[in-house]
Amino acid sequence: MNEADFLVHSRILPSEGTGELLCLPREQAKWEWMSFFVRRLPPGNTYRMHSNHEETAFVILGGTCHADWGQGRQHIGKRKNVFDGFPYTLYLPPGAEVTFRAETPCEIAECRVPSKSKHAPKLITPQEVSSNLRGGGNVSRQIVDIMTPSFPADKLMVIEVYTPGGNWSSYPPHKHDVHNPPVEVDLDEIYYYRIQQEGGFAFQHLYSGENRDERPLKAKDGDVVLVRSGFHPVVAGPGYDVYYLNCLAGSARALNVTEDSRHVWVRSTWKETDPRLPMVRE
Repeated sequence: MNEADFLVHSRILPSEGTGELLCLPREQAKWEWMSFFVRRLPPGNTYRMHSNHEETAFVILGGTCHADWGQGRQHIGKRKNVFDGFPYTLYLPPGAEVTFRAETPCEIAECRVPSKSKHAPKLITPQEVSSNLRGGGNVSRQIVDIMTPSFPADKLMVIEVYTPGGNWSSYPPHKHDVHNPPVEVDLDEIYYYRIQQEGGFAFQHLYSGENRDERPLKAKDGDVVLVRSGFHPVVAGPGYDVYYLNCLAGSARALNVTEDSRHVWVRSTWKETDPRLPMVRE
């Protein structure tokens, strides 16, 4: 496989431009589970979607809109962008339908997973997500849990992560590519990147055991990295604060992972949490 099988670039739009930023059906991604899309709607424009045989999570990346998924039109969205607070997220089971109508310029990330579940639709508000700080020193980051394994869904899990410039994340390196519960489950994972400062970047290192099949990837604002297997730590470029949206699905709805045993010792060096955290609040 080449780099294009792991790194997908966003469509470049001018600051006031609108349209589809990313279109990544699972057939194009060449994997079993997730399809991923990002759209920017101008004020007054609508987007309609019927979920058919998929469960879907819509994360409002920025802006405000009205949404109707059969429970009456509701006003959702609050933050200007992903660095401006916690998200609104709409979960829909298979067979549901939703219409979004933008009130302000609005960006929406959408992840779909094949499912036959009968769960109820659910709007997750900023007050309902949970935020925690993880790691220490230059491995400090902020985790915003949106749809954890305890959330009533079939396969999909959704998390936001904030990493200050120069810090590491998804570290110590871990993997989830073997179905061996309760030790580890097999999950495909999407990393959707946004960088706060213009021109910023992050590096994500994909590798298998004993550092085989190493693949360093440079992710810029709007890029997607597809984690199919192996370990996958991230480092934010110094001076550039990094956000990524994680969507996961696979053999079980759990976050059981195996860490790279060669690097777990670094935990003993962690003392204080980076004072730049938390980066966002409700």
